[in-house]
Amino acid sequence: MSGAGSAQIAVVGLGVMGANLARNFRSRGMKVALYNRSVDVTERVVATHGAEGFVVCRTPEELAEAVQAPRVIVLMVTAGQAVDAVIAAIGGHLQPGDVIVDGGNSLYSDTERRAVAAAAHGLLYVGMGVSGGEEGALLGPSMMPGGDARAWEIVRPLVEPAAAIGAGGEPCVGWCGRGGAGHYTKMVHNGIEYGDMQLLGEVFTLLRDGMGLDGPGQAAVFEGWNRGRLESFLVEITAGIVASKDPEGAGPLVDQILDEAGQKGTGRWTSVQAIEQGVPLPTITAAVDGRAISSRRPHRMGAQQAFGTQKARLAGVSVDDIEQALYASKLCSYAQGFDLLRTASMDRGYGIDLSEIARLWTAGCIIRAAFLGRVREAFRRDPNLPLLVLDPSFAEEIAAALPAWRRVVSAAVLAGIPVPALSTSLAWLDQIRTTGGAAQLVQAQRDWFGAHTYRRAASPDLVVHTQWDELERLR
Repeated sequence: MSGAGSAQIAVVGLGVMGANLARNFRSRGMKVALYNRSVDVTERVVATHGAEGFVVCRTPEELAEAVQAPRVIVLMVTAGQAVDAVIAAIGGHLQPGDVIVDGGNSLYSDTERRAVAAAAHGLLYVGMGVSGGEEGALLGPSMMPGGDARAWEIVRPLVEPAAAIGAGGEPCVGWCGRGGAGHYTKMVHNGIEYGDMQLLGEVFTLLRDGMGLDGPGQAAVFEGWNRGRLESFLVEITAGIVASKDPEGAGPLVDQILDEAGQKGTGRWTSVQAIEQGVPLPTITAAVDGRAISSRRPHRMGAQQAFGTQKARLAGVSVDDIEQALYASKLCSYAQGFDLLRTASMDRGYGIDLSEIARLWTAGCIIRAAFLGRVREAFRRDPNLPLLVLDPSFAEEIAAALPAWRRVVSAAVLAGIPVPALSTSLAWLDQIRTTGGAAQLVQAQRDWFGAHTYRRAASPDLVVHTQWDELERLR
């Protein structure tokens, strides 16, 4: 190792994301210490991308020696036990006041546990969600740090230059809050990402199977939408995907891909958290279920044999109707995600600012979208806005989209084309705008068999238990 004490920041874990983030820091004029458990990986990064600006560290001792105090050590390793192993390896060589930044997709509760352990040794701990994939890590990701607030002033000058720049010229990195707020925010980001991808997947099947559009026709639709209110990274790449031809000459490449979607767990964590917090999150949960169903290929093959696959063309539906349904469903999905963030922040004392989170997502991240600037403004106008769909400007758009949205969902059901995320988004909206619904009977059932009581609609403070069997005898 050379350059002892000269590095301003260290990156530990040099997979694609870690290597690209290290290169990003270097490109901003920083001297970066590199450490990987396998030294050959470190040396390969330096050999491939040049040695200038990098300090190669072969041991945890060399790593600690290479970085200026207070040391900022960014971990880019696989979530789970690997993070604990790295902390155990390097922690004993750090000094009080040094900062450990976990930039992986760690579960927020693991981050909170590690922060407590680090504090016992005088170390500051930051859980920082990083979104943007390989390209974002290199050119400018969206970063969501949270944890010990004392660390922010140390970390901020290092991460701000490496972040994506949003529409307002601000870096897409900002303090998310206390405890596990950073990784919680990234978890919800990924949940919303699942919802966006599922909605686009359903729309893709509607255009292809329901409208009969070929690859170029589908691409033209998505490209047109990306020039309007649906402008976003995911719509942009969807246009590119459906336009791509199979290099083996079998037609559109997307049609040759086995219909099994993988997942790494963050979407599932979001759904589990929603259940534990009592927050309805049906669009994201439908997306998680969609991936789980896709992975059960033997079940699907058996069901196809038993029930057949009968897909008909959509009746009475236009491409504009589908755009309306997609946009409204997308707004509902984001509303559900922000509802979970608000609820968790209140319950866990995170102190999350929803307008700030929307700002962080305007560039760099996978769910970056033009309308997030409006989301930011909605929460700035009313920090206590209970649901994003209740903001007047968004509520007006959803109300205008409802007739087309209903036509699309109805036509898809009649045509036998599954649209679980589009339909459950509509059902969620219908439920939240309905009083005097199914819950009346459910609560009556609970009171009948379990004496759980109920409140009378005319007097909500009046708690009542009815002897239902006596009423039955009196009939």
